[in-house]
Amino acid sequence: MPIADSEAFLRAHTALSAAAIVPEISLYLATEITPIWQATEAWLAETGIEPPFWAFAWPGSQALARIILDRPDLVAGKRVLDFAAGCGLAAIACAKAGAASVEAAEIDPLAIASTLLNAAENGVSVIAETRDVVGDACRWDLILCGDVCYEAPMTGHILPWLRAMVTAGAEVWVADPGRAYLPRQGMEVIERMMVPTTLELEDTKERPVTVFRLEAA
Repeated sequence: MPIADSEAFLRAHTALSAAAIVPEISLYLATEITPIWQATEAWLAETGIEPPFWAFAWPGSQALARIILDRPDLVAGKRVLDFAAGCGLAAIACAKAGAASVEAAEIDPLAIASTLLNAAENGVSVIAETRDVVGDACRWDLILCGDVCYEAPMTGHILPWLRAMVTAGAEVWVADPGRAYLPRQGMEVIERMMVPTTLELEDTKERPVTVFRLEAA
């Protein structure tokens, strides 16, 4: 789908706002999941598509962005990948903090369009990867993963590769709000924080998020 058409769709069905704990970054977000889901299906002329997770700032990405903006020295001058970037919040935070380069990887074209639109709104540059980068050789200093361990197949697909990235020299952060398939070993705690959530997506108004540093296998 043309990027211009995607941007027009996003502007029509989301509103410019900010994540709860990251007011410095403006994002085009939805407030309810059903209307944006229905609008996406109608626009794509498809049914049974994945929920539009890119239309929300998930707690893991909020925690990553908060740490980065508070400690820009952690990313300044580094090559960063925001893996499963969603709306691109963590990627934008890295660009604002002075990363040498920022890539955002997503397999959903609308997520990439959302990331690029949000990056432009904040006056930063993000490189879009519109494919599954799992299996790529390491070309990053830091890989950020927010809310990625929500399903067993997803975790099984990405975790060996992420650990291989650590072995290859990258630092990998995983921000998790208590998802069921988070690995229980090989994880070093960086920081914990409470993040407000929406009942449109969660069963609570607040979740404790832990940001881990992944260890090699």
